[in-house]
Amino acid sequence: MGADRPEAQNQDKQRLQDRQKPESQKRDQQKQEQRKLNRSFGLLAVLGVILVLAGLVGLVYTGVATLTTMFLFGWLLLIGGVVGLLQAVQSRGNNSFWLAVIVAAINIAAGCVVLLRPEASAEALTMFAALLFLTGGVFRLVGALVVRGTTFGLMLVQGAFGVLLGVLILAEWPGSSRYVIGTFFSLALLFDGLSLIALGMGARRILGLVREDEPAGGSAPGADVTGTAGQERSNN
Repeated sequence: MGADRPEAQNQDKQRLQDRQKPESQKRDQQKQEQRKLNRSFGLLAVLGVILVLAGLVGLVYTGVATLTTMFLFGWLLLIGGVVGLLQAVQSRGNNSFWLAVIVAAINIAAGCVVLLRPEASAEALTMFAALLFLTGGVFRLVGALVVRGTTFGLMLVQGAFGVLLGVLILAEWPGSSRYVIGTFFSLALLFDGLSLIALGMGARRILGLVREDEPAGGSAPGADVTGTAGQERSNN
C-alpha cells in the first residue's frame, strides 16, 4: 500500500500536467489572437483619422476636392470599362455579350470624357445632383402630405430640405459646381472616418475589458483539474 501511494501521486501529477498543457496553449493562442485583433482595430482607427484629416482638408479646399473627386470618378469609370470589356471578351458565347460590350464602351467613353474635361463633367454632375435633390424632395413632400403616417414630420422636413438644397444649387449653377461635389465628397470622408475611429476605439476597449476579466476566469480551470485529480486519487 505504501508503494502504491507514490505511484498514484505520480500518475495524478502526470494527468494534471497533461490537462494543463492544452489549457496553457489555448491561453497563448487567445492572447495572440487578441493582439492581432487589437492591432487590426488600431490600424482601422488610424485609417479613420486619415479619412477625417482628408475630409477636413477637402472642406477647406473645396475646389481641389472637386477636381480630385472627378479624376477619381473618371479613373474608376475607365478601369471598370476596361475590366468589363475583358470579361465580355472572355465570355463571347454568352447571350449578353453585346450588351456587356456596349456597357463597357460607355464606361470607357465616360471615363475618358471626365478625365479630359473634369470641370465640364463637374458641372454636369452638379446639375444631375441638384435635379436629384429637387425631385426627391418633391416626392417626399407629396408622399408626406398624401400618406400622413407616423413619420409625417420627418418626411416633411426631409422633403423641404431636399427641395431647398436643389434650388440653392441650381440658383448658383454653374458656379456651384466648383464646390458642391468636393463638399459632398469631403463630408463623406469625414463621417466615414469618424465611424471608423469609433469602431476601432470601441473594439479595442472591448478587447481590453475581456483581457482584464481573463485572470478571474482563468483560475477556475486549474482548481477544477486539481479537484478532479484529488477525487480520482481518493477513489483509487
